[in-house]
Amino acid sequence: MLRSASAICLILLLTRSAAQSQQPVNDPAFVKNNYDKREVSIPMRDGKRLYTVIYSPKDGGRPYPILMMRTPYSAGPYGDSLYRTSIGPNRTLQREKYIFVYQDVRGRYMSEGDFEEMTPAREGKRTSRETDESSDTWDTVDWLLKNVKNNNGRVGIWGISYPGFYASASLPDAHPAIKAVSPQAPVTDEFIGDDANHNGAFYLLDNFDFDNSFDVKREGPVQRYSGTVFPLDIKDAYQFFLDLGPIQNSQDARFFNYKSKIWNEYLEHSTYDAYWQARNLRPNLRNIRPAVLCVGGWFDAEDLFGALRTYEAIEHQSPRNDNHLVMGPWTHGGWAAGNWTKFGVLDFGGNVNETYHLLESRFFDHYLKDSAGPALAEATVFETGSNQWKEYGTWPPAEARPRKLYFRSRGGLSMTAPTGQKGAADKGSADAVPDEYLSDPSRPVPYVDGIHGGRDNQYIVSDQRFAAERPDVLVYQTEPLAEDLHVVGRLKADVFLSSTGTDADVVIKLIDVLPGTDSGSAGGQLAGYQRLVRADVFRAKFRHSYERPEPLVPGQPAEIAFELNEIAHTFKKGHRIMVQVQSSWFPLVDRNPQQFVNIPTATEADFRKATISIYHDPEHPSGIVLPVM
Repeated sequence: MLRSASAICLILLLTRSAAQSQQPVNDPAFVKNNYDKREVSIPMRDGKRLYTVIYSPKDGGRPYPILMMRTPYSAGPYGDSLYRTSIGPNRTLQREKYIFVYQDVRGRYMSEGDFEEMTPAREGKRTSRETDESSDTWDTVDWLLKNVKNNNGRVGIWGISYPGFYASASLPDAHPAIKAVSPQAPVTDEFIGDDANHNGAFYLLDNFDFDNSFDVKREGPVQRYSGTVFPLDIKDAYQFFLDLGPIQNSQDARFFNYKSKIWNEYLEHSTYDAYWQARNLRPNLRNIRPAVLCVGGWFDAEDLFGALRTYEAIEHQSPRNDNHLVMGPWTHGGWAAGNWTKFGVLDFGGNVNETYHLLESRFFDHYLKDSAGPALAEATVFETGSNQWKEYGTWPPAEARPRKLYFRSRGGLSMTAPTGQKGAADKGSADAVPDEYLSDPSRPVPYVDGIHGGRDNQYIVSDQRFAAERPDVLVYQTEPLAEDLHVVGRLKADVFLSSTGTDADVVIKLIDVLPGTDSGSAGGQLAGYQRLVRADVFRAKFRHSYERPEPLVPGQPAEIAFELNEIAHTFKKGHRIMVQVQSSWFPLVDRNPQQFVNIPTATEADFRKATISIYHDPEHPSGIVLPVM
């Protein structure tokens, strides 16, 4: 989900804009002219009523499918005379006409009940008092089928981000009328890889802002929430969070002051305990019946993990399901916009959203309207670097083969494994000498260059030369490539390190280095630009278990092996591949005290400098595994 106040506004705009941005400028009232609006409160099995807005085509002479989004971000605008300016996922579906339904989920906006962060799924519900998002969806669909005229008995569900979670949550024990579901950037597992944490490392910047704006209390159903938990105006996020100090200071009178239920829960649960495990929907994605289209963006800073891992869980646990994946060059929800031609320094050579909207429309038409069009490919992905859409029969592609790039001495990165023994005189023996850097929590490595008040959305493709120049960032890179290298699939970091402390963060960044060394251009692109392709963080104390953390033994090498999300990228001939290693990524990620402590209750005295050693000898062959086509 989007983790800032401005981001919440963005997701609302994106989910409404796919049709609006593509409408002719002289047709701003298309929805009002072509759809009738109805607002109802639908009773759930436990008696609570969920507020629901229904847009039905004025042409009621033939039956239409129902296409629904359930959201915590408002089903409005509310009132008979107020219409959305666009409805549905995209213009084509809006013009083809469906019965579009928007619903405020339990405990949000105009719906009754209490809101629960990522409501845990309940299996084997035996009484009417036992509800979850699957049962709420079932009850809603059942009511719609019986009370909305001219429906054809088929229902589709879609949603982006938090609404994507509600789309996923409709899948277990789905109502038989639900035929097609598209979880798009769905929040999926907030401790392992989505918004709240990545591999146990807390995503401070986004969650601080998001919970402040999202977790405002209400006394009952409301059309609009008032204000924020506390007033906040950050000009320089790096300095602000450095001045904040230990994360426990976020609970003082100036900030959350224990008034945010979600923030309280996040800080109370600093390991992968029952709280987080109950909110991991993946184990419940068994025996899924509706067709599924998982959608995500390669540059999604929030929920890239969710799209990929939801698809993966359904593939493994519901192997007969009609399951599909689309991945494109988007940030969070960017596929809902009318146009998407560029991002950061990247130019995609055309509007990639035209291709996507056709795919999305084919998916829903095929299952909800008996469209004559063919079903989608198993996986349709946009390959960055070469700017091509490609289709695969499996994901990741079966043709990809793992090839490890090894860290070598003097900043080398090679597919040849390290050799030599410590103390030997030959050149290869230098591999036996670990590289070191001093990690200082009072001077953490920024996640992006420059001064920013909120999260800079372009950090995920930004130039990493600012980091490469720091003494607390190690840099390994290949020689210029003799030919194009196509990397398609999931990455794996495998790093051997030791520390003078008892905990450490490991940040691994895979980078495409463009030719040239000066500030001019090379081949029409910035010379020497170190373009971030994929990065992630791992908290070392979770190296054996997310449930039971273990301290590092000072001075003793430990293997930190973890998977990063997939890429589909061509490293072009003449480019170099670079890997950067560091131990902070601030304030995107909270600071690690580098001592084995409970970080949410750590004091300033717990934060200490530590010398980190990265090994690359034959017994400790650090590197990164690439799936090469």
